[in-house]
Amino acid sequence: MTDIFAPTETTVPPAGQSSPQASAMLDNWRQLPISQQPTWQDPSVYSASVKELSTLPPLVFAGEVDVLRDRLAAAAQGKAFLLQGGDCAETFEGATADRISARVRTILQMAVVLTYGASLPVIKMGRMAGQFAKPRSSNDETREGVTLPAYRGDMVNGYEFTPESRGHDASRMVKAYHTSASTLNLIRAFTQGGFADLRLVHHWNKGFTANPAHSRYESLAGEIDRAVRFMDACGTDFEALKRVEFFASHEALLLDYERALTRTDSRTGLPYDTSAHFLWIGERTRDIDSAHIDFLSRVRNPIGVKLGPNTSPDDALALIDKLDPNREPGRLTFITRMGAGNIREKLPRLVEKVTDSGAQVLWVSDPMHGNTVTSPNGYKTRNFDDVMDEVRGFFEVHNSLGTFPGGLHVEMTGDDVAECLGGADPVDQEAFLERYESVCDPRLNHMQSLEMAFLVAGALSKR
Repeated sequence: MTDIFAPTETTVPPAGQSSPQASAMLDNWRQLPISQQPTWQDPSVYSASVKELSTLPPLVFAGEVDVLRDRLAAAAQGKAFLLQGGDCAETFEGATADRISARVRTILQMAVVLTYGASLPVIKMGRMAGQFAKPRSSNDETREGVTLPAYRGDMVNGYEFTPESRGHDASRMVKAYHTSASTLNLIRAFTQGGFADLRLVHHWNKGFTANPAHSRYESLAGEIDRAVRFMDACGTDFEALKRVEFFASHEALLLDYERALTRTDSRTGLPYDTSAHFLWIGERTRDIDSAHIDFLSRVRNPIGVKLGPNTSPDDALALIDKLDPNREPGRLTFITRMGAGNIREKLPRLVEKVTDSGAQVLWVSDPMHGNTVTSPNGYKTRNFDDVMDEVRGFFEVHNSLGTFPGGLHVEMTGDDVAECLGGADPVDQEAFLERYESVCDPRLNHMQSLEMAFLVAGALSKR
């Protein structure tokens, strides 16, 4: 499949236009304001790394990206629902078969519950195979009088607080590529080789509801169980239900990496960023005249943008004009991260203005980033009740406006960590001392993620 790509020239057609003859400078971003980028230590290592990345095979393929765009278009029209989940920041050390399978398993479990609740297809997407770079609020970190560069994700530097570890090493981009390739290889094996069998995934969920703390979800789980048994009795082809589509996504933060992995599809002459199927632009890098917006406006991938509580309707409309000038369903996703205290007040005016403009964006809730607090014992955390309150507010706003709440974007893990407070089987701050593992932001653990799925499924079933 890799032969559908040719090396990308400096001048290529923009993704927002359908004509292969149209051209724009894909490297125009290099002349624009840019933030959250590393200061690479060794220019020769940087040059060699970028050159190597530009010749390596694509991690994803144009046809897969096109399928996802169609799926997201259906979600924007209320005919599907997006579930996007995974680590805040992947690590090289965490890219093991056990941890990858646990994350995939949790997303599949959540998807089964959401599919039943929504009576809609659920698009399954991982924050996986590329989420190795993170924006930071400060360039430096100081401990006991020693100041070093902040940790910016394994693609840039190491977490260990030493000068050697915290230096910005461009060769890590190549390691990120290879780690992403092995992760995608394993994901494809899991999702196409029987691991995703509907009956198996449902059996896992029955184990979740067997916990007395989750007994209130037994009714919904029982309904799903009866539906699965009914399908089996009717002779449903479960072979077809052993395989699922699973897409990869990450924040397109390091433009050196994204540009090096951009390839031109020889069928259409259009550029695709082959580092992932779906890429998003963060709240810190979405300035309309910034390098990140310019670069991603020129690739064919579906694009997401994080919108915080200070986003104005004019901001949203300008982003649409830049990233989705042709108003193409499936092209643009707005991922709202308002905070539980802001969602009901701030979101309606954005949705109203965007809807009135005629754009068909997909609205997705990120209930994690607006609800981060510090626990009394000093850990960065989130309260499960706040997370769920933002999700409820997201649904309430869309229900009141007659628009579709199209998805969830969640920082979660398949492991039994203790990073977010609360849940039906509650995590308290004392558990942080032994089970807090995140190198950046706190994540929902396996049980909290499934509880969220059951709660959201209940909301979807009432639509």
